[in-house]
Amino acid sequence: MSSPSYFREKPYNITLEAGRVLITSPAFDTYWRFASQRQALFMQRVAGNPPPWTNDQVLASHRFTNVYRASDRVSQYLIRHVIYNGLHSNDEVVFRILLFKIFNRIETWNVLEDNLGQLTWKTFAFERYAKILDAVLADGQRIYSAAYIMPSPAFGDARKHRNHLKLLEFMMRDGVATKVNKAKALADVFNILVNYRSLGDFLAFQFTIDLNYSEVVNFSEMDFVIAGPGARDGIRKCFIDTAGLSEADIIRIMAEHAEYEFKRLNLKFQNLWGRPLQLIDCQNLFCELSKYARVVHPEIIGESNRTRIKQKYVPKLTPVPQWYPPKWGLNIPLSLQNSQSNIITKRQPRQQKLEFMIGSNP
Repeated sequence: MSSPSYFREKPYNITLEAGRVLITSPAFDTYWRFASQRQALFMQRVAGNPPPWTNDQVLASHRFTNVYRASDRVSQYLIRHVIYNGLHSNDEVVFRILLFKIFNRIETWNVLEDNLGQLTWKTFAFERYAKILDAVLADGQRIYSAAYIMPSPAFGDARKHRNHLKLLEFMMRDGVATKVNKAKALADVFNILVNYRSLGDFLAFQFTIDLNYSEVVNFSEMDFVIAGPGARDGIRKCFIDTAGLSEADIIRIMAEHAEYEFKRLNLKFQNLWGRPLQLIDCQNLFCELSKYARVVHPEIIGESNRTRIKQKYVPKLTPVPQWYPPKWGLNIPLSLQNSQSNIITKRQPRQQKLEFMIGSNP
């Protein structure tokens, strides 16, 4: 179980080839146990087995995202029904991805689609989109996901969603789709996005990963990573001393040596039908470990000083067929997926549209 660039010197110490020594806390090993058990839970559910899907009471009682980012419910919807369902030009694919991700809420996409039909850049009309979302808010419903904070870009409107629609329109008119398509590396896509108003490092990186699910660009998820606030907290909990390495360096070490660590701890890790953990997945795992450790390692205090996991988990017995970017070439059993032709179908519209919006002047 040796590794040419990484070995355990003594309990909780890791020595790298360059001679740097990383000092880990007990949460470091918990990171790998969590990854193994959370992925096992996912595979149990995908296989259609009845709950309980885990013996880990923390996992069974609280909500955690999947080990692989692309397996999460919202990412699956984005890949199936947004990216690969619609016009295929770069402009249209980038428009759909950005529109969906700005709000990151399936229900918001659905209400726009129910009222406007196919959502395209070619037919985009700011006021029509804005008024539909005005009505949703007036009805007391949310339009943004609670997954992360979306700062309002400074485009002069009093309503955040209107400013975001103006940001989207500005980006499209600025040729963001062409710029992204011409990018030579994943970091280039990030650098394009991060220069737009209100898209800080974390959001720009998340949008970069989402764009990379499409055919507009095709880069390895091992090329580039940005640590979000939750991941930075998880890193602090796993490492007493990072030997001056950046968060991105630490995440890369985790991804490159995952197989070694699973073997060291005698853990069975079921990868994503042949796809090993990528940088984005290890980044996400640090974020989830940060939450998990609040209960499992209450003695380890991170940057956030939080002590509870707020979101409770309620098992759902609904099927979870899986579908990923075709370019990944995953070998998913047919019993666990729908064919592409069956997945790319129109949803049944809800019974009631916002009738007063249809036909309003753009």
